[in-house]
Amino acid sequence: MSQDLNSNEQSCAAWIARFLKARGIDRIFGLQGGHIQPIWDHIARQGIRIIDVRDEGAAVHMAHAHAEIAGGFGVAMVTAGPGVTNTVTAIANASLARAPVLLIGGCTSRPQANMGPLQDIPHVDILRPVTRVSRTLRVPDQVVRELGEAVARAMGDAGEPGPVYVEIPTDVLRTTVPPQLVLDEWMRAKPQRLLPPDPDLIAEAVDVFWQAKRPLVITGRGARHAGAALVRLLDATGALYLDTQESRGLVPADHPSTAAAVRAAAMSEADVVLLIGRKLDYQVGYGSPAVFPDARVIRLADNPGELIDNRRGEPELLASPQLALEAMVDAAGNREPAIDRNWADGLRRRHRERMASSAADKKRPLTGTDGKIHPRVIFDAIAEVADPDYVAIADGGDLLSFARTGMQATTYMDAGAFGCLGVGVPFAIAASLAMPGRQVISANGDGAFGINAMEIDTAVRHGAKVVFVVSNNAAWNIERLDQEMNYGGRVVGTTLRHSDYAAMARALGLHGERVEKPEDVRGALERAVKNAPALVDVVTSQTVVSSDAQKGLGFVPDFQALTAWDDAEIKRRGLK
Repeated sequence: MSQDLNSNEQSCAAWIARFLKARGIDRIFGLQGGHIQPIWDHIARQGIRIIDVRDEGAAVHMAHAHAEIAGGFGVAMVTAGPGVTNTVTAIANASLARAPVLLIGGCTSRPQANMGPLQDIPHVDILRPVTRVSRTLRVPDQVVRELGEAVARAMGDAGEPGPVYVEIPTDVLRTTVPPQLVLDEWMRAKPQRLLPPDPDLIAEAVDVFWQAKRPLVITGRGARHAGAALVRLLDATGALYLDTQESRGLVPADHPSTAAAVRAAAMSEADVVLLIGRKLDYQVGYGSPAVFPDARVIRLADNPGELIDNRRGEPELLASPQLALEAMVDAAGNREPAIDRNWADGLRRRHRERMASSAADKKRPLTGTDGKIHPRVIFDAIAEVADPDYVAIADGGDLLSFARTGMQATTYMDAGAFGCLGVGVPFAIAASLAMPGRQVISANGDGAFGINAMEIDTAVRHGAKVVFVVSNNAAWNIERLDQEMNYGGRVVGTTLRHSDYAAMARALGLHGERVEKPEDVRGALERAVKNAPALVDVVTSQTVVSSDAQKGLGFVPDFQALTAWDDAEIKRRGLK
């Protein structure tokens, strides 16, 4: 006979579910277990959608993507022990991406603590280094308040945004909390905080940037909500513009300031760089004078973590990027920028010529020397088939260098600064569920795809209309090429099989096609779009050397990620 052990509407678990509902959460991602069942049940009773996954790490990846694409914060929920430990890599990825994720974990009851109970392990200690806060909530009438604090920290109210971890003992979840002990302000959603800029610093930034002869703007995560203000600044100054993985699609690809095809020249020749919401990590050469030899840096961000790493700004503005950029243009008024038009026009022309040459090159090889499909064919087909507003998700090592240039989309996510392979499938599922009216295409290397391949079952079960494309070259190819070129040709542990991923997809209920000829890729992709969720398994070449492999990204030089930058750094340090 069925009984209801979770009928108490004043239990701590019930308050947690109402808190999430009040904060606008309409879905959570997770994998059920006994330690979290009381919350899980109340969440479902609140009408919050539960996206149940096949692995807890995928749940966190989905919450991460949901937060970035839908806004606000994403929520994942997992049970104790391996449920929590399975999330560590995904939480670390969200931490480096500064993505606001609330991870709710299960833990044993207080009476059983430190006695050797089921799945008991110090989750809080494990997750503390990769979260903004990691806590066990032990006092029932304080749980909702502490949840509110955790969400505030995830959103960046105490510094850098990023993931937070909280766990609640099972006996606490079952404890009754009288309504008078839960304050209304704990439950209510809080408005987005917009930091106004300091007028004196705005004036200094205008003086520096408008006097620049070779101004360059580089954006990251913190600029995502400032697209219109950024375009206004670019139009007012004529500065060149480079996006990064964190801000792809923020400025239209055909905007006159865009200089992606001459990135190296723009960085090495700029005399002032305006860095907006972007850490100076390996992807931008740590801001080193070896990479930016002539540049003064202006730094603008809404949190100190994006101001103080590696190279300081002159000036530094701690402010909402949107408000600060608008203030800069307003303060400049009709002031004429000092930009060297010949320099800017010359780089723009080279950018356009390179882009046009690449697009018009009909003689580009369609296969590698092994006769298998060139991976670029995948992205040429996507460009022809995809809707103008499609969502692009890219995942892989070697494949990423093709995806970064081949997937031109206003909404784009990839493996990020952590290089976290395995995100392609869960990111795409979360994107499709968050934006069901938009086409979502996920391009994956076969190695990366395998990490969360079973989540295509989640796509089917929850109606995520994703098109998954697998570049199947039977290798971890950037590492295989590194071994082949730099380690005497000793290729060990970096080859896979041309496994039939299309057959796997069909077995799990997707439309699946395997493609072995270049001329068949577009047709397969068109059918996949019409029959999503779908998977296209493209047998690609191992012999094609990507631009990342050519630049030494798989080699790991001593000082910089790319060999050209490393050579420049060695020279700067007087070591050569």
